Parts: sequence; structure tokens; C-alpha cells
Amino acid sequence: MTEDEHAIRELVENWFVSSRRGDLATVLDLIADDAIFMVAGKPPFDKAAFAAASREANAGAEHAPKVDGRYRIDELRVIGDWAYMRNFLEIDATPPGGETIRRSGHTLTIFRKAGGRWQLVRDANLVTLAH
Repeated sequence: MTEDEHAIRELVENWFVSSRRGDLATVLDLIADDAIFMVAGKPPFDKAAFAAASREANAGAEHAPKVDGRYRIDELRVIGDWAYMRNFLEIDATPPGGETIRRSGHTLTIFRKAGGRWQLVRDANLVTLAH
């Protein structure tokens, strides 16, 4: 495994750990300012919209769902200062006093290295309710 592949795998792990803790500031630092996100059924959105939706979902910490999950990196390729990753996610969200909702699916993520560090620049997320 190359140093760049290792750095990207650390970024993904850091994202998951920070998401579990509700540490949005760390997650946002892993995202380039010009990032674009794509999810089924919605138009593409930018980092600011991602941040706003994340803040709204976690407003009132006592009412925020507990988030956990797992991921499996199926493919990771580095091409110079660019990289792409195919990933499979399982995300569990449990509202206080509620039942866990599980979502799962595949993603395709593009990373860019700038200033010596990798950041997410594009993410196509096909995660849906798991059956």
C-alpha cells in the first residue's frame, strides 16, 4: 500500500470516527470547499448544504440520533493528485427511545490532494434503507 492510499484510508476512518462522535468540524475539514455531493432523488449539493443538513440533523443533541456504521473499501486507486474509491456502507441511526434505522449501499468518491493533504471533492452516494 502506498503512502497516499494509506492517507486516504485514514481519512475515511477519521470521517467515520468523527461522525460517530458528532464532530462535524472534523468531518467538514476532510471535505474540499468546492466539493459536490450526489444522492438519489435530490439535485447535487455543495459543502455548505452538506454542513447545513448535518447541523439540522444534529440540532438539539438530546434529540439527535446515535449514529454508527461500517464500511468496506472495495477499490481504491490513486492517479497523481487524484484518487477514486468504491465503497460499501452500512449506517445505523437510532433516535432516542426509537428503533434503529439501517441504510446501506455503495458510494463512489473522488479525492484530490492539495497542499500535501487529501480531501473529498465528489461523492455519489447510493445508500438507501436496508431491507
